Amino acid sequence: MLALPMRATALVPVLAAVWLAASTTAAAANASDGVLRFKRNGETVAELDRAAIESACTPTRIQVDDPYYGRPKDFLACPLRSVLVLGFGESVTQMGDQNFFLRALDGYTRPAAGARLLEAGGYLAIADAERDDGSWEPIDRRQLDPGPFYMIWSRPGQNDTNRYPWPFQLASIEIAAFDSEYPHTLPRGVPSEDPAWSGFAIFRSECVACHAVNGEGGKIGPDLNVPRSIVEYRPADQIKAFVRDPQSFRYTTMPAHRHLTDGQLDAIVAYFEAMKTRKRDPGPGPVAH
Repeated sequence: MLALPMRATALVPVLAAVWLAASTTAAAANASDGVLRFKRNGETVAELDRAAIESACTPTRIQVDDPYYGRPKDFLACPLRSVLVLGFGESVTQMGDQNFFLRALDGYTRPAAGARLLEAGGYLAIADAERDDGSWEPIDRRQLDPGPFYMIWSRPGQNDTNRYPWPFQLASIEIAAFDSEYPHTLPRGVPSEDPAWSGFAIFRSECVACHAVNGEGGKIGPDLNVPRSIVEYRPADQIKAFVRDPQSFRYTTMPAHRHLTDGQLDAIVAYFEAMKTRKRDPGPGPVAH
């Protein structure tokens, strides 16, 4: 979830433009190596380029109902199960109970349960099958190159991005416990029956891919707790309305969350209220865009 825009000084757009240009250049450089990294608790266990993946899995052409392109789309892809077994050197059974982090070049970081990633229907796209020149059709409102790797899903209902991860520009897949990776996102000390814990569960499943709390989480959107919590400068009703339908406030790449109930939105606000007294500020990072 993105924090609502605040009035900026004339200098901010200039700084943001400079940072965005630098980050775009860096992302392009990283994308050009065409390597997918597999990690466990911060340590790289394997690095596979497209050729290594192709030789191991024999990719096939597959059509999916793509939620970002908004239409059926053809890719050259390998079964995700096979790629995970290849990268981590473990069986499907061993990985089923693990927690994964899917990291993209632009800072998007999606946690995902092993059981979800190992479901039938998951694929790793390694090429756009609708183009003969090796390029990818630009994706998303930002019109990005989705390569070098794009996680896709082929079965009915799996194009729901709230339930299934569809990271493009995928750079690494890591096995790590959520609590150890993002320990300062938990509302520790809050009673277990407090709605803040329900809000934390929603933040974990819906928001952390793009946003951080206390510097831990995705880097596409702003941190929602430091230096000031979103509830310290935005009214609760406005936060809930923005989360449910951000496009009604501004044109943004943030998705709508119309599936969240009023009670769930209340719980998210309760989580932010709890975290505003549990700050750990690691200092400023790159300007969010």
